Amino acid sequence: MTETGAVPTNVIRPIPILVIFKDLTHVFSLDAIGREILSMAFPAALALAADPVASLIDTAFVGRLGAVQLAAVGVSIAIFNQASRITIFPIVSITTSFVAEEDTMERMKEEEEAKKANQLVHASDTLHVQDSMEKGISSLTSNNDNNNTNQPQPQASNTKSSNGKKPNKKGKKTIKSASTAMIIGLILGLVQAISLIFGSKVLIGVMGVKPDSPVLSPAQRYLTIRSLGAPALVLSLSMQGIFRGFKDTKTPLFATVVADVINIVLDPIFIFVLRLGISGAAIAHVISQYCMTLILFIRLANKVDLKPPNFGELQFGKFLKNGGLMLARTIAVTFCQTLAAAMAARLGTTQMAAFQICLQVWLTTSLLADGLAVAAQAILACSFTEKDYNKVSAAASRVLQMGFVLGLGLSVFVGLGLYFGAGIFTKDPNVIHLIVIGIPFVAATQPINSLAFVLDGVNFGASDFAYTAYSMVGVAAISITAVIYMAKFSGFLGIWIALTIYMALRAVTGIVRIATGTGPWKFLRGRVSSSS
Repeated sequence: MTETGAVPTNVIRPIPILVIFKDLTHVFSLDAIGREILSMAFPAALALAADPVASLIDTAFVGRLGAVQLAAVGVSIAIFNQASRITIFPIVSITTSFVAEEDTMERMKEEEEAKKANQLVHASDTLHVQDSMEKGISSLTSNNDNNNTNQPQPQASNTKSSNGKKPNKKGKKTIKSASTAMIIGLILGLVQAISLIFGSKVLIGVMGVKPDSPVLSPAQRYLTIRSLGAPALVLSLSMQGIFRGFKDTKTPLFATVVADVINIVLDPIFIFVLRLGISGAAIAHVISQYCMTLILFIRLANKVDLKPPNFGELQFGKFLKNGGLMLARTIAVTFCQTLAAAMAARLGTTQMAAFQICLQVWLTTSLLADGLAVAAQAILACSFTEKDYNKVSAAASRVLQMGFVLGLGLSVFVGLGLYFGAGIFTKDPNVIHLIVIGIPFVAATQPINSLAFVLDGVNFGASDFAYTAYSMVGVAAISITAVIYMAKFSGFLGIWIALTIYMALRAVTGIVRIATGTGPWKFLRGRVSSSS
C-alpha cells in the first residue's frame, strides 16, 4: 500500500528521447518493420539517384559540342533546378502525408463497414436458423404429412446468407487529396514554365552571364525549350507523392528509369543525327518528362478515381497552408546552400572549383538517406492516422538507427573515395589540395546529414509541417551568419565549418521534437509501464 498522493513505486516515468534507442540491437533485423522500410527505401533511393545519373550522361553528350554549349546548359540547368526545387518539394512532401492519411482513413472505414456487415449477416443467419427450428418443431407436432412444404425456407435462408457474405467488388480508390495534388501540381508547372520562358534572359543575367557573352543565346534557347517540360515535371512529381502515400515506391522508380532511358537514347539522335545541338538535348529531356507523366498517369488511373470531386470537396486551403510552410522551409534551405556557394566563388576560381566538387559529393550521398526519409514519412503518416503508436515509435526508432548506420558507412566510403579519387574530378593540384582539406568535413558529417534528412521524413510523417518550417527558418538565420563570418575569417575551411554547423543544427532541431515528447510526439510522455 502506498500513502495517499504518493507516486506508486511500480510506475516508470517515460523518457521520450529513449525511443530513439528502442530495439537498438535489431537495427539490421529483417523483421516486419525492417522489411517494410527497406522495400520502400531502396526503390525510392534508386529513383532519386537515376535522374542525376541521366543528367551526367546528358552533360557528357553536350560536352562534345564545345565549352560554350556546356556552359550554357550548365547555367540553364542550375536555374531550372532551383525553380523546380521551390515548386516541387513542398507539393511532394505534403501530398505524401495527406494521401497516406486519407487512404488509411478510407481503409479503416471500409474495414469497419465490412465488420458491421458481417455482424448483420451473422445476426440474420441466427434469426433464420431459429425461425427454421421453430417451424420444424411446429411441423413435427402437427399431423400434416406434407413435410416438404417448409423445406425450401431453410434453403432460401442459406441463399440469402451466402449472398450477404459475398464480398462487394472493390472499385477504384476515391482519394480527394490525389485530385487536389494533381490540380495544384499542374498549375504550379504552368506557372514555372511561363516564368522561366519570359524571364529567361533576366535570370541568366542574374547568374552572371553578360549581355555580350556567347553563352547567353544558347543558354536562353535551352532554358526556354526545357521550360516547356515544367508542367509535366511538376505533375509527375505530384503523382510520385501520391504513390508514396500508397507506400508504392516501385512505380515511380519504373517511370523514372523508363524516362531516363528515353532521354539517353534520344540525346544523340537529336543532338548529332538531326544536328539540333543543345536544342536537341532540351527536346529529348522534355519528351522524356512527358513520357514519365503519361506512365504515372496510366498507372494511377488504374488505382484511383481521378475524376475531380466537387470544387467544395477539394482541399486547396489545407494544401496551400501547409504548402506555404514547406515553401518557406525550402527557400531557407536553398538560400543557405546558395550563399555558401556564393562565398566560395568570392574566394577565387580554385576555391570555387574545390567547393563545388565537395558540395556535389556531399549532397549526392544524401540521396540514400532520402530513400529512408520517404519510407519513414509514408509509414508514420499511416500509423499516426491509425493511432498505432507502438508502430510509430518502432518505425521512427528503426529508420533513425538505419540512417545513422548508413551515415557511418558513407563516411568511410566518401572519405576514402575523395582522398584517392579526387583526380577523377580535376587534375589541378591546387584544387586537389583544397579537396583534401575539405574531406574531414564532407566525410565526417555524413552521419549528421543522414540523421537530418531522415528526421525530415519522420517529422513530415507526423504532419508536423509548422514546426519543421519554423525551426528551419531559425536554423537558416544562424547558419547564414555563420557562413558569412567563417568565410570572411577562415576562407574555404570556414565555409565548411559553417556548413557543418548548419547540418548539425538541422539534426538537433529535427530530433528535439521527439526528445521532448511535444507536438504529435506527446504520446511518448503519456506512457507508463508497470514492473512485475
